[in-house]
Amino acid sequence: MSRSDDGTDAPAGDEPFLVAASLSGAADAEWARNAAEHVSVALLGGVALDPASRAAARDLVARGREEFLPADPLAFVAEQLDAVAAADAPVRAGINVRSATPEPVREAAEICADRDAVCEVNAHCRQPELRAVGCGESLLGDPDRLARYVAAAVETGATTSVKVRAEVPGIDLVAAAETVAGAGADWIHVDAMDSEAVVGGVAAAIDEADKEDELADLTLVANNGVRGRETVAEYAARGADAVSVGRPTEEPPVLARVADAVSDWRTGALRDRDGGAEPEAEAQP
Repeated sequence: MSRSDDGTDAPAGDEPFLVAASLSGAADAEWARNAAEHVSVALLGGVALDPASRAAARDLVARGREEFLPADPLAFVAEQLDAVAAADAPVRAGINVRSATPEPVREAAEICADRDAVCEVNAHCRQPELRAVGCGESLLGDPDRLARYVAAAVETGATTSVKVRAEVPGIDLVAAAETVAGAGADWIHVDAMDSEAVVGGVAAAIDEADKEDELADLTLVANNGVRGRETVAEYAARGADAVSVGRPTEEPPVLARVADAVSDWRTGALRDRDGGAEPEAEAQP
């Protein structure tokens, strides 16, 4: 993994990398600093940006879910990204954001662009409260709107990721990848939801795209069930460019094991030794 000008680890070229995936209500600057020894990118959040998404987040909190609900969400984004930078942590920060309209995504992305941080559009959350206001996985069912969200982030110059999930009825993730790539996204972050083969399908579409097609430049980050060598090797074999971990960021031995596997992936040694059996993963929220 190459180093950026400010000294942090930064994904470069074709090298595989490890991402800490956002955990609602937990993934803040302190969380990123704690994971920094092992990961190249830490995606904070998710953060609800606009009144509708914030109202939905309050409803989630009322039924026991942890959510970030700062008084000023955009100020919170800036403060958290700055706190990671101030700690001189060896990690590139980013933020996973939700909104019922594109403009707040643009505003968050401007903050990210100023800090060389990743802005991740959340087309992933499946909670009914968020879907009802047009956030999360509801974006997958409205490609035109999804493209507007992505374009709003891309126009700021921020590295733009889009987190999506498998097993959404009626949704073809290859088509979703084409949509977000066409809007200028840099990464697609796929929660495989125990359907690991979907990662292979998206990877094949990227590999088969014409060089002039935006899809050919899309970086594929595979998520769900990553616990060590076996699962890293599976996603690598299916064509992922990187993997991400959510809950394991709070389990240091598991995170270290995954990081070791990704390091071996970069050097070509991933399958050179037997990693043994891995504990069964819990589904991410």
